[in-house]
Amino acid sequence: MDKKHRYMFRHHGKGRTLAHNLRLATLLSFVAGMVNICGVFSVKTLTTNVTGHFAFFAEEMVLENYTLAFVFILYVLCFLFGSFLSGLLTEITSRSKSNFSPALPPMIVEILVLILVWVYSYFYGTTGNNVHIIVSALLFAMGVQNSLVTQVSKSIVRTTHLTGLFTDLGIELAQLIFYRAPSEVKRLKQSIYLRVAIILFFFIGCIVGGFLFKYYELKTLLIASFFLIITLFYDLIRYKLYFLKRRIFTDN
Repeated sequence: MDKKHRYMFRHHGKGRTLAHNLRLATLLSFVAGMVNICGVFSVKTLTTNVTGHFAFFAEEMVLENYTLAFVFILYVLCFLFGSFLSGLLTEITSRSKSNFSPALPPMIVEILVLILVWVYSYFYGTTGNNVHIIVSALLFAMGVQNSLVTQVSKSIVRTTHLTGLFTDLGIELAQLIFYRAPSEVKRLKQSIYLRVAIILFFFIGCIVGGFLFKYYELKTLLIASFFLIITLFYDLIRYKLYFLKRRIFTDN
């Protein structure tokens, strides 16, 4: 397939270009930013990574608050289960003989979970034990997303947390000072550009999501889901049009 046809989800491994990863990274990091700020505003909890939850788990264990300690481990396991399910669905789809993109099932799961979180909060609120259910669901959704983009991009793109990105960015900026070979400089510049884009769009997602939350509260998650749905349809339509054009020109 010609590289000019830049499908975010259908190109894998060596078939992917900077353009593929850039589109994938900017969209999903933007969505992750929106989800993250929704978690902070609604339930005062980070919902796109698990590093901090391990620290809270250790704190509660030291304080002998074992019930809360169990809750933080549950958060981590929800992220893990989301990653596992995403990987399982992607592998099953890629090994089947269907024409579906391997990214389609995990994306549908993420969209449904984000919608269901809003539905749940609408009927039951965001206080008491409902907080734990909402946090667990959002961490599960972000586990699905992070696993998806990691598999599709062959570990080049991650969108739900920034610690590793800032680390890699710092290393590559240092390498850029010393590397002289044109091919190495080009590779480094492309990688730096990609990482900066992910960081930037995560921040933009946080800011946009924050302003939207002021007016729509957790209904903002429906807007995040809308972006994912539009992206799926856009990718699918481009894919179908490409093969339709190829069939027409082949027949002629």
